[in-house]
Amino acid sequence: MQISLEKPSSLERRLTVELPEDRIADQVKSRLDDLCKKVKIDGFRNGRAPLSVVKQRFGRRVRDEVVGELLQSSFADAMSQEALRPAGQPTIDTVSSDPGAGLKFTASFEVFPEIELAPLEELKLEKAACEVVDADIDLMIDKLRQQNREWIEVERASTQGDQVQIDFTGSIEGAEFPGGSGEDYPLELGTGSMIEGFEDGLLDQSAGAQVTLDLQFPDEYRNETLAGKPVQFAVTVKKVSQPKLPELDPQFFERFGVKDGGMDAFRAEIRKNMEKERDRATKQRFNQQVMNRLVEANAFDVPQALISGEMDGLRRQMQQELLMRGLDPAKAAGDLESAVRARAEERVRLGLLMAEVVKASEIKADPGKVRQMIEEAAASYEDRAAVVNWHYENPDQLRQVEALCLEDEAVAWLAERAQVTEVTTTFDGLMNPMQTEENGEAES
Repeated sequence: MQISLEKPSSLERRLTVELPEDRIADQVKSRLDDLCKKVKIDGFRNGRAPLSVVKQRFGRRVRDEVVGELLQSSFADAMSQEALRPAGQPTIDTVSSDPGAGLKFTASFEVFPEIELAPLEELKLEKAACEVVDADIDLMIDKLRQQNREWIEVERASTQGDQVQIDFTGSIEGAEFPGGSGEDYPLELGTGSMIEGFEDGLLDQSAGAQVTLDLQFPDEYRNETLAGKPVQFAVTVKKVSQPKLPELDPQFFERFGVKDGGMDAFRAEIRKNMEKERDRATKQRFNQQVMNRLVEANAFDVPQALISGEMDGLRRQMQQELLMRGLDPAKAAGDLESAVRARAEERVRLGLLMAEVVKASEIKADPGKVRQMIEEAAASYEDRAAVVNWHYENPDQLRQVEALCLEDEAVAWLAERAQVTEVTTTFDGLMNPMQTEENGEAES
């Protein structure tokens, strides 16, 4: 077997393989000899047809089978001989296998990049440190009361924080449009759930009031057919209600599983749940930061074959996201494809890097930690044992948990070698980082 290897780019490879005719001829003759003993051909006894007749009848088909098998096996042998790791399926450009001329073919493919991890001690990371204090618990209790509030109808004009029950009809240039109408719609004033000016226009209105609102859809409105257009809403206020918060009493505590111990037990339960949320958010944010820094520190070419494979699933996912936001994926095709490619490349790059980390660290998914992760996931179900057994009885599900566990181990291994600075933050700053940044709250 003769091998010729070209390298058009850092990852592209063009491999030409040649096999002599005798490699093909020997296998063809051996298979034809076997056929002579098995096939039945008119005019001859079963298994007694001469080689020349069998060759004339089956020779071309047998040669094609042999050539196909030799092509695959010789390609694999060439990969091994040249120590190549193909990324994706090869493209067979040319095949020459005429009788007497042997076999010659050229395969084009990409290989996995050779990755040398950047010095891990140069990675700079920040890990959030957050203590759940009494003020955080007070805020959480207020939030729980708000979530469980009742609405009491009142006979007065509406104010901020009230709920109004309305019928409304929207029209653009005198014509109603799909999705622009509603009946008995409950709207809490001050939430910003409607376009700008809608809720403000319903302040100081009583039941029975009829209001006309001349507004404009935002330029970046989720429905592109309405974005930036002037709109008129005819609104009828049917009811005005004010919120009534539940009392902090045993009945309220019991809604959250606290039957005994009163306020102290209730606050202890809230603290426990908030600390679980804190631990989960801290871990999630730190893991993501580690992986982001790892990608930023390691630049290398990524096989397009792997990116294309990742793009298929992402494209469907992002199209669904657009539909859920009321946008037409077809109208955003160019931007969508660009976003899909960028996200796919990022995922592939991270996957290759994490595989290199696992290889360098020689870490494995610890069975005990895998079990702990499964039991934590099953804790919220009534039949915990059944959920645990289900994970172990489904290999794909178990592999997913093992992959998550392996990711945690890899992140811990990286963090041990990186520069990690502890940054103190509030519970709200940890749970709502984007909102904290927008409000200009600094973490210290």
